[in-house]
Amino acid sequence: MNDPECDLFAIRIIAENRKGVLRDISTVLVRHDANVIMIHQEIFDSGHFKGLAELYLEYENGVDSDLMTQELLMLPAVREVKPHEPFSHIYGTRVIIIGGGAQVAQVALGAVNEADRHNIRGERISVDTIPLVGEKTVAQAVDAVARLPRAAILVLAGSLMGGEISLAVDRVKEAGIPVIALRMAGSVPEHADLVVTDPIQAGVFAVMHVSTKAVFDVKRVKGRQF
Repeated sequence: MNDPECDLFAIRIIAENRKGVLRDISTVLVRHDANVIMIHQEIFDSGHFKGLAELYLEYENGVDSDLMTQELLMLPAVREVKPHEPFSHIYGTRVIIIGGGAQVAQVALGAVNEADRHNIRGERISVDTIPLVGEKTVAQAVDAVARLPRAAILVLAGSLMGGEISLAVDRVKEAGIPVIALRMAGSVPEHADLVVTDPIQAGVFAVMHVSTKAVFDVKRVKGRQF
């Protein structure tokens, strides 16, 4: 039976890549009252499972995970089913840093050092970075943050950002993800929740915001500059 103290579970399913497989898997999950909250699917293009599909699921509730696993394995298309720890229990919440290489590196320096201080006490905070150039490219990356699992805050690190990027910032904020921007040229600082001059401090602020133990909250200083 599932541990009553655990509210989130994960399984990795290897199955044949053909029509109807996802329907059959979903039927079993529903029968065991498993509410899927995240799903990731891809096709192996090499290795032992070449040509097969990998389906990673995170779900809540669930009546009997062992019995559910047995029933999944009975499906003709399913080759393997393994339980795993959910990503939120391993990597935790994510701080996303997007922008120019030098600025991203400095923000990451502050974020990683601050995350280490919290994680050593049992938290799980991860830092994701991507250095990019070009208004359209950065805007697309910013928009994608709202679709990233466990993304909790975005830091924009650059010298000049505006136009489409500013509009993307507004959409990310509407999705409930706060945005910190470095002090820079362009309109992005006007759209961000918080503007910080020191990139290292920006990284520290981002981690402190997502931490469950820190007292800093971007909402309390929204619209201010440091």
